[in-house]
Amino acid sequence: MRSIRLKPIVYYVVIAYALAWLVALPLWLGGQGLGDPLFTLYALVMMLTPTVAALVVTRFAEPTDQRPGGPGIARSLGLWPLKPVGPLLAFVAAGWLLPMLLVMGGLLLGAVLGLYPADFAQLPVLRGLMAQQAPQAAEQIMSMPAALLIASQLFNVLLGSIINLVPALGEEIGWRGWLVSRLEPCGKTATVLISGIIWGLWHAPLILLGYNYPGVPGWLSLLAMCGMTISFGAVFAWLRLASRSVWPAALAHGSLNAAAGLFLVFASTSDLDMLVIAPLGWTGWILPLILAGLLLWKLPVKRQRTA
Repeated sequence: MRSIRLKPIVYYVVIAYALAWLVALPLWLGGQGLGDPLFTLYALVMMLTPTVAALVVTRFAEPTDQRPGGPGIARSLGLWPLKPVGPLLAFVAAGWLLPMLLVMGGLLLGAVLGLYPADFAQLPVLRGLMAQQAPQAAEQIMSMPAALLIASQLFNVLLGSIINLVPALGEEIGWRGWLVSRLEPCGKTATVLISGIIWGLWHAPLILLGYNYPGVPGWLSLLAMCGMTISFGAVFAWLRLASRSVWPAALAHGSLNAAAGLFLVFASTSDLDMLVIAPLGWTGWILPLILAGLLLWKLPVKRQRTA
């Protein structure tokens, strides 16, 4: 049984957090916060910091055979090999579809519990947003069949998942590619909890500015973000460990980002409690936790060798 190497993990967390704060610093110093016109650029660059941290630690704090250019770097990060092809494609498909299905399931659960104000027949919020974006087509939008609107939004999510793969990979090479595989000797439960908390708190430079949870106290926003990252991170961890590849988890991350706005598609009002509504709120954490529990603790996962 491999023992955990604590020092590289500490280095990794410190570097990833420091780089994230460094990238987001202009948002704090500029006075505009989330309204900064370059916010999207800063957020995209910030998504690369977990991978940069992983490469730095791999180069300077791990055995020589894990250094860039060595024989084990791509394999240790889950980037290679891309085989066996059949099972890997199955995991990639799971990563593509599961987050969208879990988000939709969380919204349905919230609606059943009376916590998510939904109107699946009229889609008033979606129609209003689309009409604002294209006022010249407002009449057609208001009369368009709900099924067609829903189908178009789901198609956008599937397409957006692929587009999001590149920035999501910037995080996933670090979180699941490096961190999860290094935490694996701690056991499945500890790996999921520790990696999920680290991933959640890494978002602090943006969350504390009001990102994702506007109007919510910073400490509570971070707590909620950790709930989301633990629950969905558990599914991503299973994809990484079961496939021995980071690609399914990266596509799943892109899929989650693309599906995160589905709560607006079915909502009957824009006045929503993000601490409750899926996927950011607690009703969105239940299904991924149940699924991850079944996958991680009921299905065997071969332990990986990273050194």
